[in-house]
Amino acid sequence: MKYLYIVGSCGSIGTQTLDIVRDNPSDYKVIGMSVGSNLELAEKLINEFKPEIVCFRNEEHIQLTHLEYNPVIVFGDSGLLEIAKYHKYDNEVFVNALVGMSGLMPTVEAIKSKKNICLANKETLVVAGDIINQMVKDYNVSLTPIDSEHSAILQCLQGEKKEDVKRLIITASGGSLRDKKREELVNVTKEMALNHPNWKMGQKITIDSATMMNKGFEVIEAHYLFDLPYEKIDTILHPGSIVHSLVEFKDGTIKAELGTADMHTPIAYALRYPNHDLMTSHNLNLFGLNLKFEELSFERFPCLKYAYLAASKKGIYLAALNAANEAAVYLFLNDKIKFLDIEKIIYNEISKPIYENIEYNLENIVYYSKKIMQEIIEKYEVKH
Repeated sequence: MKYLYIVGSCGSIGTQTLDIVRDNPSDYKVIGMSVGSNLELAEKLINEFKPEIVCFRNEEHIQLTHLEYNPVIVFGDSGLLEIAKYHKYDNEVFVNALVGMSGLMPTVEAIKSKKNICLANKETLVVAGDIINQMVKDYNVSLTPIDSEHSAILQCLQGEKKEDVKRLIITASGGSLRDKKREELVNVTKEMALNHPNWKMGQKITIDSATMMNKGFEVIEAHYLFDLPYEKIDTILHPGSIVHSLVEFKDGTIKAELGTADMHTPIAYALRYPNHDLMTSHNLNLFGLNLKFEELSFERFPCLKYAYLAASKKGIYLAALNAANEAAVYLFLNDKIKFLDIEKIIYNEISKPIYENIEYNLENIVYYSKKIMQEIIEKYEVKH
């Protein structure tokens, strides 16, 4: 039995994780859960899985929710930390399905409480990869990725020697705007950018997929997950979303992981790692597969280039990259800026020399992330 703490339970990854729990009640028990603003879904999930501790976004939400029992109730960012710290069982697993910087400190506290981590929150490693990796070693816990791309690489590396790896190749669907040329992006609407052809995801990650910042974040994550330099991590456009990533070895051999566009599979692999014993999706039909690959151009997708640039600068520049992107996506989704303004805002922030001499630690990562986001949002909301 594994005892799960799922933060971001009402989101795409969270609900799919709960699907697996629902289908395997003798293997998993939900102990902690954080829920979002969809209170109808939150009420349903809490009453179904009956966790011992539940985090709502604010106190008003609990008053609008009817619970059939009396769990420990906590609220907001501090409540997320309380879930991460909650500890009563052996074999505890913390599933971080939060979006944005709100996922960093819960990961830190979960590691301190000796929980193994199943990670879907990109920002944790993007802004604090060195710190998190050291904590994982110090507290003797595991960190397993949930993202389909990193799950694929993890599978391809099983039984292989790190010194034999020539490069990792992370595939990208191209997002909702992949067939548009640069000049056609000027008047892209929110609805157009959110219309992903392959995957059902939350709004922020769908926009990140359209700008290709999502792929840039995955490059940074791969660097920390697999301890390889950035020059050995490439990306490639694969519109079919069948090959989830590849590993090329020095002898020219390439291993690839193929599967349907269904996140249940990498979630189950993270929970069961290194086993493949849970059936979670339809079998992949090998006939008529679209295995087309194309170059992923920095000129067409400059946000991908900016991710490599911030990674080369290291330190607080990675927090600046993430904060600028998070603020810009928020502004775009709230009709405050144009689609192409997202990349302009990001480049402007990571070009500032101010971040060169700031000490890289958790306190500064959190402080400057909030400061950058607040300043960018206030600037453009006033303009609008």
